[in-house]
Amino acid sequence: MKVLIITYYWPPSGGSGVQRWLKFVKYLQDFGIEPVVYTVKNPKYAIVDESLVKEIPQQITILKQPIKEPNNILSFFKGKKASQSAGFLNPNPTFVGRMLQYIRANYFIPDARKFWIQPSVNYLKKYLSENKIDAIITSGPPHSLHLIGLQLKKELGITWISDFRDPWTAIDYFEQLPLTKRAIKKHHQLEKEVLENSDSVLVIGESMKQQFTKYNKSVEVITNGYDDEINLKDTQLDTIFTMTHIGLMNADRNPISFWKAIAALVRENPSFAKDYTVKIVGRVAPEVEKSIADYKIKNIDFEGYISHDEVSVFQQKSQVLVLAVNRVKNAKGIITGKIFEYLQAKRPILAIGPTDGDLAEILNATKAGIIVDFDDVELLKEKILLMYNQFKSGSLEVQSTGIEKYHRKSLTKKLSEVIKETIANKK
Repeated sequence: MKVLIITYYWPPSGGSGVQRWLKFVKYLQDFGIEPVVYTVKNPKYAIVDESLVKEIPQQITILKQPIKEPNNILSFFKGKKASQSAGFLNPNPTFVGRMLQYIRANYFIPDARKFWIQPSVNYLKKYLSENKIDAIITSGPPHSLHLIGLQLKKELGITWISDFRDPWTAIDYFEQLPLTKRAIKKHHQLEKEVLENSDSVLVIGESMKQQFTKYNKSVEVITNGYDDEINLKDTQLDTIFTMTHIGLMNADRNPISFWKAIAALVRENPSFAKDYTVKIVGRVAPEVEKSIADYKIKNIDFEGYISHDEVSVFQQKSQVLVLAVNRVKNAKGIITGKIFEYLQAKRPILAIGPTDGDLAEILNATKAGIIVDFDDVELLKEKILLMYNQFKSGSLEVQSTGIEKYHRKSLTKKLSEVIKETIANKK
């Protein structure tokens, strides 16, 4: 059995977008499925991580075609890198910036990769006519890739599975875009058409499944996960009380209550003030830096973006792993991919976000940590102080349970079952 996977993010892309299908491809052959990957030849990735290239299985076929990215032209006029993440939308753009945001939002629907759709359809129709492929899988965002799958499904009748790593119209920054009513309507129409025509739909959490089942009953939850085996016996924990946040920290993910709690503990507890350090690994928005300065958080290390290999070291050594959820309308449905690697590290997790969301459900089920509501500064202080006192007494640890189901191989087994069942149902 052979499947064609259509993905924009592929090594040397760094960041979270590349991990899901890189890991699925790594294990699919163990379950009798041969993957063929179709990706871009000349991408403009926001983050590059060359260390991931070595994880690509050598024996698989990788097809590449060039893409014309209008972001390159827009960024020339804007004077900024084309690869800027949507999570870092400028809240105070210049006049030119506002015009470019408007153009991008209303003329590049569903996104700036739309110009790859037709060339890809033309190329893949020829490839599919010459090679036996049992099903195609499209992974978004960018959701323009789903339109490649939609067109191939309509023209060839091939089995098609759409994979949503993030929501489409329910994504946290959708309402921040300067969209016209016509553009909003177009996004919803395309999303509906993709969902209704997919033979199966993959999502990363229960909240997204609930949103999508009104359009398609064949929606399966396959979360993200962890992969690398870690020898925890060799881990040397930090000798100071480190609280580490790993991953993108944009304005929506700015944990104000965390900074407030730290500032209060520093004032009230001289021992804590001397022993703590906050480490931030990854890109940080100016709004976050301002909050840190406003609350006079002194003991803080900005590590910037580091390779995926290096991230594992930070996770294993940290006394506490901090996870901030985006404070947005769909916060309950947000499951950051980082949570699963945190689970693997087996260090106490301190999350800030909705206590009745998908992330909270995972933390509660695995007993891997706690989650405190966005505004509950007092409870956050209490939990940080409890962890600090456990650190001082040498008893800060976590006894998590049931995390094995989040291993990438276990998740790929579930994926293989969905693929085989979807293909069988089409016959």
